[in-house]
Amino acid sequence: MITVMEKYPMLMSPVFKNIIWGGNKLHEKYEKKADFMNIAESWEITVRDDGMSVIANGEYSGMTLREYIKKDRTVLGSACNNEDFPLLIKFIDSGDDLSVQVHPSDTYARKHENQSGKTEMWYVVQAEENSQLIYGAISECTDGDLREAVACEKLNEVLNRVNISAGDVYFIPSGQIHAICRGALIAEIQQNSNITYRLFDYNRVQNDGTKRELHIKKALECIKLYSEEEICALRFEGRDGRRSAAAEADVLCDCKYFRVSKYCVGKRGIKDVCLNVDRSSFSALLFTDGEQGDVSGGGHITAVKPGDCVFVPAGIGEIRVGGTLDFLVCEL
Repeated sequence: MITVMEKYPMLMSPVFKNIIWGGNKLHEKYEKKADFMNIAESWEITVRDDGMSVIANGEYSGMTLREYIKKDRTVLGSACNNEDFPLLIKFIDSGDDLSVQVHPSDTYARKHENQSGKTEMWYVVQAEENSQLIYGAISECTDGDLREAVACEKLNEVLNRVNISAGDVYFIPSGQIHAICRGALIAEIQQNSNITYRLFDYNRVQNDGTKRELHIKKALECIKLYSEEEICALRFEGRDGRRSAAAEADVLCDCKYFRVSKYCVGKRGIKDVCLNVDRSSFSALLFTDGEQGDVSGGGHITAVKPGDCVFVPAGIGEIRVGGTLDFLVCEL
């Protein structure tokens, strides 16, 4: 017998990650607190053995999101074919440069890692002056040039570096070389996978005196040198049957794995935003900027502030977001 769970906007408790390159922006901007000084990543919605979201409000407060989903899989929506939550939604705070890396495709990851691949999207929340990303290789770089640069330890000479500002969006399909450089606070929406193949890590030493592992062979097997046109086509490839975004949406990404739309309430005459969360997909609301507000739906009102993330079960119907806030809506 399937249990029908109550549906309401659920505030998620984040999972913090302590990684060598972490910074202090998550504490300064969002007042997030962990048992360690520099928070590298704040996993806002995660259903993984290495990080599990816990519901922080309402009837199911204290229950893990996995437990909630297992009791009633309809909360994920008809578009979801995964047993668990199909996405991983996080903030990344780069107090130092992240490794130069690549993620595998579904086909490669299932063959070699027994899990899904990783396509992701970045939304730049904050960026210090002169902050950059590594985003692919320079236009004249061929596959042979890239392999030679890796072999000769001259990878830096063929990497494409781009200056970034708050509000920028970057789509990173599997196979794209990339790295977040120091000085950025980024919201990342990705497939629920944590497979990273490092090409270069600046010869850094960890607290135990060892260097982090590189994965040169696998990385080179996965790398694809995309053109701008190919990236754009994948970013807006879409998916059949996906529900329409609200009129106020600025659609940042509409790939086959997820759609991410940006909304602003309390600005430009928009007092609130109404969203129809039908049975096709859940919605995840990630609040990036502003002051405070609330999400109402299913007979409940959930207070929110920048840095919060709310899971809205599929089939809840109409929800309303009010206040003065910028937020991303992530859905299948």
